[in-house]
Amino acid sequence: MGRNGFIGKYLYQWFGLTFGFSWKGAVLASAVVAFPLVVRAIRLSLENIDLKLEQAARTLGASAWRVFLTITLPLSLPGILAGVVLGFARSLGEFGATITFVSNIAGETQTIPLAMYSFIQTPGAEEQAARLCVFAIILSLLSLLLSEWLAKRMQNKLGQNNATH
Repeated sequence: MGRNGFIGKYLYQWFGLTFGFSWKGAVLASAVVAFPLVVRAIRLSLENIDLKLEQAARTLGASAWRVFLTITLPLSLPGILAGVVLGFARSLGEFGATITFVSNIAGETQTIPLAMYSFIQTPGAEEQAARLCVFAIILSLLSLLLSEWLAKRMQNKLGQNNATH
């Protein structure tokens, strides 16, 4: 994905984008690795929507876009949220794709796992690696708590909407 790579040269020529050895590449590597988890959660959420609700809305004159915005999207939102949190958690721990495609450049492409790896490789820096590990655990727990809070909030909101109709 560097400037001279098969795809990279076109991305650079047409859009000015460079992914090799940059934070953009680190984001792309993490996203590519996390994408299957996100898609799976969203797909399962969409498959569990009762098609009769969408069909009823269509027979009552709602456009496909309105059905999507008022029925499909709200009902699938908890699954979308779960997918995003799973993807974030997976990205938070990404090591292999990041070090392979964008290296381990401090201040540019160094993620938490790469920084831990660097500290472990440095004599006397084990304490810094442990601090990063604790930070990653706290960040993961906070994202999990936020996800659960948002999911309950969405379910309560959907439950109230269903109760009033």
